[in-house]
Amino acid sequence: MSADVDPAHGPILAAIELLGQRWILRVLWELEPGPLGFLELRRRMGNCSSSMLSNRLQQLQAAGLIEKHGSTGSYELTAAGIGLSEALQSLWDWSESWAGGESGGVWTRGDRR
Repeated sequence: MSADVDPAHGPILAAIELLGQRWILRVLWELEPGPLGFLELRRRMGNCSSSMLSNRLQQLQAAGLIEKHGSTGSYELTAAGIGLSEALQSLWDWSESWAGGESGGVWTRGDRR
């Protein structure tokens, strides 16, 4: 962020910078229902490369939004990640009405697994 940014806007600008990166919201979306291992998450991510997914997982861990369980190797939302997921619920709901109520390639919460 530039030095001329109002400090009061720092947190939202940092969040926009993180969440605006490709694949970040998709990872959060896939982890919202519960933990997933790397291979299952990679399978669900379509054309996201393994190296890109690994990078995004590291960023989300560093931001405190997800954690990796050493015993199972699965990734899961933290309390902060769950809070973000709840905050994004309105966006996910809006996307359904924006898409005309038809999934047409748009994710639907109940059909992801």
